[in-house]
Amino acid sequence: MAPAVRIAESLSGIDPGEWDTLAGPAGVLLSHAFLHGLERTGCVGGDSGWLPRHLLLYDGPRLAGAVPSYLKGHSYGEYVFDWAWADAYARHGLDYYPKWVAAVPFTPVAGPRLLAADDGRRAELARALVQAARASGLSSLHVLFPQPADARALAEAGCLLRQGTQFHWRNPGWRDFDDFLAGLSQPKRKKIRAERRKVREAGVAVRMLAGEQIEDAHWAFFHRCYRQTYREHLSAPYLNLAFFRYLGERLARHCVMALAERDGVPVAASLLLLDEAGGEPRLYGRYWGAVASLPCLHFETAYYAPIEWAIARGVRVIEGGAQGEHKLARGFLPVRTQSAHWLAHPAFADAVERFLEREAPGVQAYEDALHAHAPFRGPGPAAS
Repeated sequence: MAPAVRIAESLSGIDPGEWDTLAGPAGVLLSHAFLHGLERTGCVGGDSGWLPRHLLLYDGPRLAGAVPSYLKGHSYGEYVFDWAWADAYARHGLDYYPKWVAAVPFTPVAGPRLLAADDGRRAELARALVQAARASGLSSLHVLFPQPADARALAEAGCLLRQGTQFHWRNPGWRDFDDFLAGLSQPKRKKIRAERRKVREAGVAVRMLAGEQIEDAHWAFFHRCYRQTYREHLSAPYLNLAFFRYLGERLARHCVMALAERDGVPVAASLLLLDEAGGEPRLYGRYWGAVASLPCLHFETAYYAPIEWAIARGVRVIEGGAQGEHKLARGFLPVRTQSAHWLAHPAFADAVERFLEREAPGVQAYEDALHAHAPFRGPGPAAS
């Protein structure tokens, strides 16, 4: 008997143990608790433009496969940019939205998207996802930041693959922050020391808080900083205070906060998530904000203090998120990412395929240029 395919409009009816077993070593961001927390606190659903439409594969009563996926009414919070595709649809009188997106909302972190126990089930899940997209009548399907095995299965099921670039910091075994600096070229080392000195001279000190050290007042202040960042960019924040408090209650052991204070008064904060799954501890740098404008405060709070904390605790990788060539000078190196896309309209599918063929060499040339300006004296840490 062929497995049954179902679409779930919420994770509330899905057994957390079954979901997390399929997610396996994927870590906190694919966990039932994290994704369901986004639903429970209203960050997805409602009028957010992210409506849960999780694809589930059942073998009898047993959950045999799953894809965290959403009906999208816009392209915000994805970090794989398809605004030009949407504009082309609109100029031809076609509706690009809603579309179907398989992703961890608001999170440009690569990982499993086809949650399955083995390659056979993964291929089955990829085919079921594309078939469901074809039957849905939607314009397109987009799988964001899949792991390589998922990308291969999706390509075999008929998806187009797109290349992208992020910046990750990798720790090959630095003893401390000074040891890390010693591995950099002299101009980069001098610049970082000068930036850290400016923060100290402004009377600012950064405390690293983790787990239950992060109290409710810290979450409230961080949320204030987070909103300020979006306000300065004239956009609406994706996450709310209820979700951050949820993280502190349900996923505290994964939470790390850099809190910058001047004369004991908080002035800035950044939030990172710690993932120890898979045997290689990683920090995901996510959000930052400040209520005071001070030189180099962003670099200290979002990069230098977390790097120092990571080295002291044996964390091997810090993922810096999407974009940001400024990260290169601070020890973050380019890393290749992928996304997978299926478009229902044949002519647009052909056009996008030709675009991706032209885009791929440009991505490679961009990464080559970045590597040519790498900040390390030698070859530097291996890519993550």
